[in-house]
Amino acid sequence: MGSGSLLLNAKKYAAEPGYIKYYGQELMTSTYNLARMNMFLHRVVPENQILHNGDTLDGDWPTGEETSFDMVLMNPPYSAKWSAAAGFLQDERFSDYGVLAPKSKAAYAFLTHGLYHLKNSGTMAIVLPHGVLFRGAAEGKIREKLLRAGNIYAVIGLPANLFYNTSIPTCIVVLKKHREGRDVLFIDASRKYEKGKKQNSMTDEHIDSVIQLYDSRETVDKESFLASFEDIEKNDFNLNIPGYVDTFEKEEEIDLNDLLADMKKTDREIEQVQGEFTSLLKELTSNNETIMSSLNELIGMAERGLL
Repeated sequence: MGSGSLLLNAKKYAAEPGYIKYYGQELMTSTYNLARMNMFLHRVVPENQILHNGDTLDGDWPTGEETSFDMVLMNPPYSAKWSAAAGFLQDERFSDYGVLAPKSKAAYAFLTHGLYHLKNSGTMAIVLPHGVLFRGAAEGKIREKLLRAGNIYAVIGLPANLFYNTSIPTCIVVLKKHREGRDVLFIDASRKYEKGKKQNSMTDEHIDSVIQLYDSRETVDKESFLASFEDIEKNDFNLNIPGYVDTFEKEEEIDLNDLLADMKKTDREIEQVQGEFTSLLKELTSNNETIMSSLNELIGMAERGLL
């Protein structure tokens, strides 16, 4: 949950923001208290705040409360570690996949946790590093299972240096619980940003263009690609965005004749300048024999084109 900022962003896009209930869990007590304060500052009434201070992966969501949500938003810590104890293979959040996310990279543990708590009609969005899109071993097996089930709906590549806690480029993986079809929309938004001194940012115009691509759900040259399940299967379930969205810009062809003419012109200009420089050197004089000796040597080098 962090400080709750990502959850609170839902208010911007809701027709009736006063009816939204916010559920979240945060491990760090100080950050949990900050999230609670953030909720009050944004005028979220207490009955709409269901926040917990706990370990999301090891502790899951408290029993006896709502555990299925219309929308799940997650920005988990990158390369977070977790126990990955064998007992978790019996946990309903992870048991369908047959393997657990690696101890040193809990990204897919967070992802499957969030997906488990999503309503059948809901949508989930999680911000992750690009490694989750192509790494193999256990992560590859979980990714394949998600793709075969049609859970992964879209992958959106974001610009680098967009977040405070990391400078690396990240992506948004959008998931749905049950849907028809297993195609995946890829969007490359890595160049949609304004460069800042310390941090890059996406303007409303950039965000609107990504939303338009997401809503239209079709292939747009150099921006998006709607990949069929067969496309992804042929690619060994690798979701690396450049493998689907070709953003290569062909360089303008160079006219060798024009280039040769420019080089000859530059040579003539250099020769002219060297001649003028040599003439100026010859106009210099001195009564000091040492200076004149050095000057004559310099003139000789200029005449031989060694300067």
